[in-house]
Amino acid sequence: MNAFTNRVSLALGDATLKLAIDRTTNNARSKRAAAIAAWPEFGQARELGRDIKDHVIGNLEYYLTEFEKNAVARGTIVHWAATAQEACDIVVGICKKADAKIVTRSKSMLGEEIGLPHALEAAGIERVETDLAEHIIQLAGDPPSHIIWPALHKTREQVADLFRRYHADPGAMETVEAMVASARRELREKFIAADVGISGANFLIAETGAVCTVTNEGNAELTTTPPRVHIVTAGIEKLVPSMAEAMVLLRLLVRSATGAELTQYTTFHTGPRRPGDKDGPEEFHIVLVDAGRTKMLAEGLAEMLRCIRCGACMNHCVVFRQVGGHAYGATYPGPMGSVITPSQKGLEASVDLPFACTLNGQCHEVCPVAIPLPKLLRGWRNQAWVQGYEPMRAVWALRAWRFLALRPGLYQFASNVGSRILPVFARGGWISKLPLAGGWTKYRDMPAPQGGTFMRQYKKRVSR
Repeated sequence: MNAFTNRVSLALGDATLKLAIDRTTNNARSKRAAAIAAWPEFGQARELGRDIKDHVIGNLEYYLTEFEKNAVARGTIVHWAATAQEACDIVVGICKKADAKIVTRSKSMLGEEIGLPHALEAAGIERVETDLAEHIIQLAGDPPSHIIWPALHKTREQVADLFRRYHADPGAMETVEAMVASARRELREKFIAADVGISGANFLIAETGAVCTVTNEGNAELTTTPPRVHIVTAGIEKLVPSMAEAMVLLRLLVRSATGAELTQYTTFHTGPRRPGDKDGPEEFHIVLVDAGRTKMLAEGLAEMLRCIRCGACMNHCVVFRQVGGHAYGATYPGPMGSVITPSQKGLEASVDLPFACTLNGQCHEVCPVAIPLPKLLRGWRNQAWVQGYEPMRAVWALRAWRFLALRPGLYQFASNVGSRILPVFARGGWISKLPLAGGWTKYRDMPAPQGGTFMRQYKKRVSR
């Protein structure tokens, strides 16, 4: 088995993982549905959000220039990174210049994408993840499994075991509140001791040079305010023209991500501490990262750059909800990751991901900026076929299906034979073992055929 198939098999065989995924994604989907139902203007806002992102992507050079000019005017130091390695080198260089021993980090998928945690570790700098879920997976040594809930793959019981093992003062672990209190005791000292705080950015506002962060725990504010130095790492697609557009996208982001109207903490950072300010960093750095984003434009993936990282496509994906995020073997899992990863890692190295999709279209339906994910995934599938990356078994299976499909009589004969043979393998109306279909029946049962083929039942209905 290849690496992807092996990861999927492990995930499908893990009953605890399925329990953890269901707990979170079911809750997220129901909350999002309620939030959208209570917002009659969602459809209009969605179209507006799409148009805002397309406008910025179409005028990226102008807005990047405007953002840099206005950020520098507020005392911000702006850096440019063409690659992930350049971005990491810049961040590590700033930390070393500040003689940083402890660095706190607020959750940032871009940081994961460019490999920043590994770069800090290699430089001998202690990294403290301040988001509760990121703290959990740092203790476990795991990568994130979801872009909003990085520890989605962990159950409450598993988290309690981690805290008992690693926290200096774990306390009681009977309730979620007790576990949060344990994490607070463990992390607060680190917040105060940190020399540098690193965050991502949900939006970069060109008109003012401000950076917007959105969190539910307040950890971003504690990461960015007490340390002497604040470093922001942000993809160049995070730009919006002004505060008005940021507010439109914020309303879309939060409802789609958590089902709330607005997160508990939405903060706009506008440079270092000014005279008269009671707190804030002495230095404020923004690292603007390309890392393949302009390459995506050249590859015809501009629509993917609309993504505001809400995670709704994952919560509604029938594949993600069965196998979780780690099975994808990439920074970004789910439908959006299956589009982004082939561009980042190359199609040959990630050819399985565009095919890990039923193309049912739910991801497009729930996307707050209307990214046509199924269309983009079909584009990668087409390229895989043209470039010869399809497994030969899939090629021969499609050729066999094409041979039958072009011969209706033979196709109906094969269907009739199949509908008569399959019930032989059924027990109690379900098929749990089937020759040549072990990949399906190993993890799920197949319902036995009922009442013959569709064509036979259709002809009976018509003849009545």
